[in-house]
Amino acid sequence: MSSALEILRRDFGGDIIEPGGAEYESASRSVLASGSPDYVLRPTSAGDVRAGVRFAAGAGLVLSVRGGGHSFPGFGTNDGGVVIDLSRLAGVEILDKERHVVRIGGGATWGEVAAALAPHGLAISSGDTRSVGVGGLTLSGGIGWLVRKHGLALDQLVAAEVVTAGGEVVRASTEEHPELFWAIRGGGGNFGIVTAFEFAAHPTAGVFFGKIAFPAPEAATVLQGWADYLRTAPEELTSIAEFANPFAGGPNAPVEIHVAVDGDDPELAATAIDPIRRLGTVIHDDVALKPYADVLADGMTPPPGIQIATRSGFVERGSVPAVLQILTEVGASERSPFIAVRSVGGAVARVPHDATAYAHRHAELMFVTTIVGPAPVVEAARPGWEAIWERLAPHVSGAYANFLASATEEDVAAVYPMETYGRLAAVKRRYDPGNLFAGNHNVRPQ
Repeated sequence: MSSALEILRRDFGGDIIEPGGAEYESASRSVLASGSPDYVLRPTSAGDVRAGVRFAAGAGLVLSVRGGGHSFPGFGTNDGGVVIDLSRLAGVEILDKERHVVRIGGGATWGEVAAALAPHGLAISSGDTRSVGVGGLTLSGGIGWLVRKHGLALDQLVAAEVVTAGGEVVRASTEEHPELFWAIRGGGGNFGIVTAFEFAAHPTAGVFFGKIAFPAPEAATVLQGWADYLRTAPEELTSIAEFANPFAGGPNAPVEIHVAVDGDDPELAATAIDPIRRLGTVIHDDVALKPYADVLADGMTPPPGIQIATRSGFVERGSVPAVLQILTEVGASERSPFIAVRSVGGAVARVPHDATAYAHRHAELMFVTTIVGPAPVVEAARPGWEAIWERLAPHVSGAYANFLASATEEDVAAVYPMETYGRLAAVKRRYDPGNLFAGNHNVRPQ
């Protein structure tokens, strides 16, 4: 250990934070989890990341990688190991103005990216929260406000700089290390640390964005009509339905349909959104043209002692009516979790199912159920929550890794169907045979 640490101090140009240091308390935790690592490393270059990886491997220490730190299972920290915090690798650079190719540091957040691209009239379809990291969101999917028009965040990726478990820095693309490139587009952090992403951004003139709310008793009609309409809606429209919000009345909370229409054409926006307005009794409507950077919401750090339990699933066309019926029945009950249903399809579904390791191309919807509260409240609600999922199980396929609070074998099997998992395991054997990168929804090399 002492010799490995000496080599790290010699080769590492960033910050090495240890217990007792002034920054340790904040550096040791991620947004949603606390930890007590022996070392938190903040690299300033890919070379630093390589040194950090070699140190963790050589010392036999558990390794965690932190981008934005929003992992629900707490992958961005650990106890007694090494955390590589990428927050100082956050640059945003336009490499090719003609093709809108943008290079983004592996520790950047989507708010930083949106703000940097806005003066150039560019955007990347990302998640919906400013403080969420580019790395974690992209490596497992990236379902955001422009997903039906431009696809997942990972669909816009053209190359990546990756530090492997062996401490090598490689470029992954369709031409270089193509199997690694396939794997990092959906396979999470299993295969290395991405120190830089290259995305093909798209021009943007703004987004018609806002929410349209309906009374809770109209939930069943509104939600089914909304899902039916999305099958024929212009792909410029992406939408999320939220209901049973415990902070807005629980079963009496309004049904909120959030909409985003890519572009500044008011006629297109009206054509896309008006059918939603006609689904029921509108009690709130604040849709307006906004810069894309203003659409992203501020992230929330839970107060001490507050836990978040979240679980997700995908719904294909034939199961949509049954799932929405169950969810609306649940949402009307006093102990309902918070429920959000996201539209996918469109550009996501046009990508061949085996083109990337993201394995849920045929889904029309992705939905999430969430419980928030002190640990005793969450635990008391868990049996009822699990009963809901037992009802949903016959109608739901898979899970979205970015909205899972656990990483059990069952979770991993839901994220990666058998065929996908087998191919990922082969890539894992090549690039991380010792499973150094295990802090994720883990694909084992054997």
